[in-house]
Amino acid sequence: MLWTAFLLGFLGSFHCVGMCGPIALAVGGKNNSSFFYHKILYNIGRSLTYAMLGLIVGSLGFSLSLAGVQQGFSIAMGVLILILALSYKNADRFLTIPALSGIIIWIKRQLNRFLKAGGAFAFFATGLANGLLPCGMVYMALVAALAFQSPFLGATYMFFFGIGTIPMLLVLMYSGSLISLKTRQNFQKAIPYLGAMIGILFIFRGLGLGVFFSPNLQVFDYGSAQVEITMCP
Repeated sequence: MLWTAFLLGFLGSFHCVGMCGPIALAVGGKNNSSFFYHKILYNIGRSLTYAMLGLIVGSLGFSLSLAGVQQGFSIAMGVLILILALSYKNADRFLTIPALSGIIIWIKRQLNRFLKAGGAFAFFATGLANGLLPCGMVYMALVAALAFQSPFLGATYMFFFGIGTIPMLLVLMYSGSLISLKTRQNFQKAIPYLGAMIGILFIFRGLGLGVFFSPNLQVFDYGSAQVEITMCP
């Protein structure tokens, strides 16, 4: 299911370009070679932050899997992804929550400081900080990464999500202008369908029907520990 991360990132970039667009346009260089180099560093920085967030939620999911709730948890995460897919635009309202305002202000200050400093490291750090900005599409991807219940798969999923956002942002960086609202809206129409498909896949995965996308899960006790093993048909 890692391919869904790239596709989710690609479609999500049309939604998030309004927030990240001005920051992406501010990343530059003194000549053509450094210009491209700095753009790549910025985008790699974002992707690494997403991967780190995926590692964190994947570790949390792994802890829950040791508690023997893998199937039920997968179903719950699938339902949550369905909800987020149908209301991903409203998820951005978390930006207005007072409890998060202090964190968001701090992140924006760091972004401003790095952009003013310029240079390879500063633009890379800009990407790292930008990856922490709240975004509805990132929330949806993180829930999917959490559902994998694996630190490695969680980090990998979020890294691919970040890579998926790069093509659109590179086009924006080189064109120097935002994508038209009509074009963005056309691509955004596919987001709920993709999110719903991912949610349904995780629900079927939790049901353990014994088919390719819904394998059986058997739990074995080893002393006080429980190990869940996927049994492929």
